[in-house]
Amino acid sequence: MKFAVSYSTPHFGVDPDRITAYAQDAEDCGFEALYLPEHIALYPGAKIGSMELPPSLPYGDPLDCLTFVAAATQRILLGTAVLLLPYHHPVVLAKRLATIDVLSKGRMRLLTVGVGALPGEAQAVGVDFSTRGRRADEAIDVMRLLWAGGEEGVSFDGEFFKFDGLCSFPKPSGIAHLPIHVGGSSRAAARRAGLRGDGYFPGGVLTPDERRIQIELAHATAIEAGRSAETLEYTRWGSLDMSTDHVEALAAQGVTRVVVSPTTTERDRQRDEMSAFAERFALTR
Repeated sequence: MKFAVSYSTPHFGVDPDRITAYAQDAEDCGFEALYLPEHIALYPGAKIGSMELPPSLPYGDPLDCLTFVAAATQRILLGTAVLLLPYHHPVVLAKRLATIDVLSKGRMRLLTVGVGALPGEAQAVGVDFSTRGRRADEAIDVMRLLWAGGEEGVSFDGEFFKFDGLCSFPKPSGIAHLPIHVGGSSRAAARRAGLRGDGYFPGGVLTPDERRIQIELAHATAIEAGRSAETLEYTRWGSLDMSTDHVEALAAQGVTRVVVSPTTTERDRQRDEMSAFAERFALTR
């Protein structure tokens, strides 16, 4: 089992000293990665399910924040949970991600993408909300094509993106393409993970039965597509106060990574929680 931590800019703020200290503490404790969320734009009345998002929540740009973190750390991997893929142009995004990976010496390795749940956010960036799933599928294909392409250029002719003889450098550091994990709370997301993803990271509000159905669907979709279900990573949310029994139960379900979140916004208590978790699960051994 691998363990990572999340940093919620809406709750902890976009404070350079705080995010740096948090990332350094996580690295010192032995956590594998640091994850950040994304919302590009909010508006009064925006809701995800029954949860209303105050429009003043300070969602920092996750890739900019991760670049900043990379400069202040040495080992910790960089992740998103989730990057709203349909709201980014994949040609630009492929370049940004590869650049971060090169500058961080190969640490932009836990990109998790989703399709978004706020119609107003899609409208704000000129995306038809009803097409965001198909747009995300194409974006994954485009980025992988660009990362793998050489000096001769690559071409793409899709529903949303078209180009001919395009080159994109620099390339990711030492690998053909960056891993792309799929996040979400729907069966469509599970199928996307099986068909195109390197891993599945389901949302936190699913019932146990729905979680089981979705991971089985991801595996079945991968097999039908001629891909290996065994290499599909399975990430779940947790908290820094979770018990060893809880982690063992997740491992029995096939979970390969747990992303934990603090139970407090107080800086000193967060550090203490991370240290206690690291000791409980022997992360620094």
